[in-house]
Amino acid sequence: MSEHSPFDDDSEVAVTSESLRDDLLDAYPKKTRRKREKQVVVNHKQADESGLVSLPVIGANTRTIPGVITQRGCSYAGCKGVILGPTRDIVNITHGPIGCGFYSWLTRRNQTLAPTDEHDNFMPYCFSTDMQDENIIFGGEKKLAKAIEEAYELFKPKAIAVFSTCPVGLIGDDVHQVAAEMKEKLGINVFGFSCEGYKGVSQSAGHHIANNQIFKHVVGEDDTKRGKWSINLLGEYNIGGDAFLIEDLLQRCGIDLVATFSGNSTYDQFANSHMAQLNCVMCHRSINYVADMMEKKYGPPWIKVNFIGAKATAKSLRKIAEYFDDQELTEKVEAVISEEYPAVFEAQKTYKPRCEGKRAMLFVGGSRAHHYQELFAELGMKTIAAGYEFAHRDDYEGRDVLPDIKVDADSRNIEELHVDADPDHYRGDDRAKAIERERAGYKFKEYDGLMADMPERALVIDDINHHESEELIRRMKPDIFCAGIKEKYAVQKMGVPCKQLHSYDYGGPYAGFQGAINFYKEIDRMVNAKVWSMIQPPWSDQADQNAPSSSSIRREG
Repeated sequence: MSEHSPFDDDSEVAVTSESLRDDLLDAYPKKTRRKREKQVVVNHKQADESGLVSLPVIGANTRTIPGVITQRGCSYAGCKGVILGPTRDIVNITHGPIGCGFYSWLTRRNQTLAPTDEHDNFMPYCFSTDMQDENIIFGGEKKLAKAIEEAYELFKPKAIAVFSTCPVGLIGDDVHQVAAEMKEKLGINVFGFSCEGYKGVSQSAGHHIANNQIFKHVVGEDDTKRGKWSINLLGEYNIGGDAFLIEDLLQRCGIDLVATFSGNSTYDQFANSHMAQLNCVMCHRSINYVADMMEKKYGPPWIKVNFIGAKATAKSLRKIAEYFDDQELTEKVEAVISEEYPAVFEAQKTYKPRCEGKRAMLFVGGSRAHHYQELFAELGMKTIAAGYEFAHRDDYEGRDVLPDIKVDADSRNIEELHVDADPDHYRGDDRAKAIERERAGYKFKEYDGLMADMPERALVIDDINHHESEELIRRMKPDIFCAGIKEKYAVQKMGVPCKQLHSYDYGGPYAGFQGAINFYKEIDRMVNAKVWSMIQPPWSDQADQNAPSSSSIRREG
């Protein structure tokens, strides 16, 4: 392994990954430091005599320390905002005071495309029971039942989902009982989510709760058979239109996309998803357990894919074609890749010389910090520090560490579904094919995690907070910082461009080949704009002005 730090250059002031880590942690009281030092690690990979590489152990999926300003969202945000938000034709009702219901609005630029104006699309609407003081004191179940009935009378949807906010859990409203009663009364599918904000350490708990309920209440309802190359795409949320580009590529290859969980999705697609022959997982964190459950109950195996970056997109399409092992499909996939790549090469020729050597920091959720490293690498840019908001250890260190991850109280707080093979719907031929392909060397469920692809001795930070973000930017002056809306303007006031990778600001799509070209243009515009060097942070003082600039830092290995 290289001993050089990603902070290396020939400047005057020595900064190593280790010294920078110590500086970040020195600001904390002892107790806080003991907790944070497990979550801030230097990516020092070590190889043994056989060449087997081991990664550092990182602390992840632990509760945020009170008093620090985290990037994280809550369980309700993960359930309603992330997983169910992009679904087009399910009415989503937030049960709680309106002040808790921010994610009743769709806030992430998830897009959808209904075939005609006659098809249901409830995404522009916001539904809440708007609980008042008397509902908190005397209970809100009657109000919830009335809200469900009112929504049904107005929109006649196929399904209604109910989301619990913190006050609902605290007063004990039984949303599941109300949902069951209304399901019987209205004759449509009505189901609830115990996704109170406090339910887990982050929005990750909400993802799990949402996916469990979709699996229990919707998947498996429609047994319509699908095409010979049928797949589901799991963990793609159609931010800025990403799913539209991926759907177009799959269609041109002749691949039958049964369902996306949950970008541009519909109730009927979820209901029929168990008939797909292969599950392709984009965001490992938010949904790998659905792929596991579907394999156990219905038979289709799963693979990890990535459609962020031209190289990654080509690799993923080829991996899907390799699974089906069909010459016709392989030729179609290669034809599409050949059609797309000339424009990608042309764009790289234009933008790479302008961006090469610049440095990025990425602190975003799910697998995005991992996936976007590949796009930056296509521009010749280096990721010098990265981390997740709500990851578990396997998202950083790969699935080999799964047996080592201890189940804690927070994890036990989330329902784990027990799944057996469905006697009527389990497809043994899918399983037999997977075993055959595996024997031939094809790898299923393979995921090496973020750290394996990060530069040697880059900084890896789980659940980064405001202090650490500011200190990293002040000390290292990256050329771009990727985060969410909460961090965006604080970062930009420090003279560093901030790219939102949760909602893409107003840009995108960035998936697939055309999306990669869009990203190249956007990043070139951001990192080469002269305006950033003219910004003086309003809070800066003499000490800050004397801090080393990026051009005067000597970064040692």
